[in-house]
Amino acid sequence: MKLKTKYILFLVILHLICLVMSFFIFQDNKVVFILTEVLIIISVIISLNLYKQLIQPLTYLRQGISAIKDQDFNVKFLFTGKKEVDELVDVYNRMIDELRKERTKQEEQHFFLEKLIQTSPTSIIVLDFDGQIKQINPIATTVLQTNPELLSRHIQDMETGTSRTIRTDGLRTFKIQKSRFMDRGFERVFVMMEEVTAEIFEAEKNVYSKVIRMMAHEVNNTVGPVNSIMNTALAQQHLWVNETDDQLKNALKIAIDRNQNLNVFMRNFADLVKIPVAKKEQVDLIALLKSVTELMFFQANEKQVKFKFDLPVEPYIIRADVEQMEQALINIVKNAIEAIRNDGFIQFTVDKRSRTLVITDSGKGISPENTAHLFSPFFSTKKDGQGIGLTLVREILLNHGFEFSLKTFGEKDTRFTIKLI
Repeated sequence: MKLKTKYILFLVILHLICLVMSFFIFQDNKVVFILTEVLIIISVIISLNLYKQLIQPLTYLRQGISAIKDQDFNVKFLFTGKKEVDELVDVYNRMIDELRKERTKQEEQHFFLEKLIQTSPTSIIVLDFDGQIKQINPIATTVLQTNPELLSRHIQDMETGTSRTIRTDGLRTFKIQKSRFMDRGFERVFVMMEEVTAEIFEAEKNVYSKVIRMMAHEVNNTVGPVNSIMNTALAQQHLWVNETDDQLKNALKIAIDRNQNLNVFMRNFADLVKIPVAKKEQVDLIALLKSVTELMFFQANEKQVKFKFDLPVEPYIIRADVEQMEQALINIVKNAIEAIRNDGFIQFTVDKRSRTLVITDSGKGISPENTAHLFSPFFSTKKDGQGIGLTLVREILLNHGFEFSLKTFGEKDTRFTIKLI
């Protein structure tokens, strides 16, 4: 039973008792009886008025609680002129004002945070309580579309509060941080991914450039004088009069040839750090591809590798340094030929709509353990490889501002993709 019901019931019973008692006590004296009844009526009226005054704060409380439940912080009460009620009204109105200010502040902060997340150049992913993606900004969406393995292979396996640097496809490098925050009393997880490819490439280039320059300097300073001495010795005919000296003479000639090969070896490395700024001009990509395949025809024919073409009939013009692009394409085709054991194919596809060149080979593909090391300086899976072929390709394409990737999509399906934008 509600409190107000109990109070009304109490008043009714009390006044009925008074009415009955006055009847039995003053029934012989009608004047006193009538006066008593008038007093009882006045008491009822006063009791009802007091009831209204006492129940009004409870009504305000009930309405205020209902407004708070509905999160309607615009409901305020007017002062009644009664001190006790007005004190309650004042406390409630001040509380509502503070709640409204706090909600407005939180909404502004939330709106700012949403804007910050959506416009941030850093990839941001917010996970729900089950570890599934709850919120993701456009940059992170693009990154995961091109590198879906980041989420499945790396982010989900990371412990909260840790960070790591990951290289995908041997090309793009990401720094990933996984942290937590509290949301409505529950722990939530968010991930921040920042691409540091350019910084990593620059740091790598600075290191290997310094090493190559030092090596080239030492080799040139050593090989030049040694070859000069040996050539001078071979030119002295009186030293080689006896037939028994022929073996030594041949050894000197072999040593000179080896030194010359060492010079060529170092020159290849030196060329890697001396790539000039691309002198871009209008180049017909179709003609360039035909020229490269004609140059590589005999090397491909030795392994029975066929060239296939899916190219536009009309010329396809790009802006590029023709010499640098030719060198890059030669290295790509050479690697594709070497990846094919025998009787395979290399297909060239140009998509005008997406402005991409895709070179697909039917070779053995790239193993998962080698994927992360692609395009790394001095890394090679070949027995006698120097590890500069793909690095040179990387530098040339970066020099042109072209995006590129090298991936194995399945058996006999490895694709080198270049975005010609």
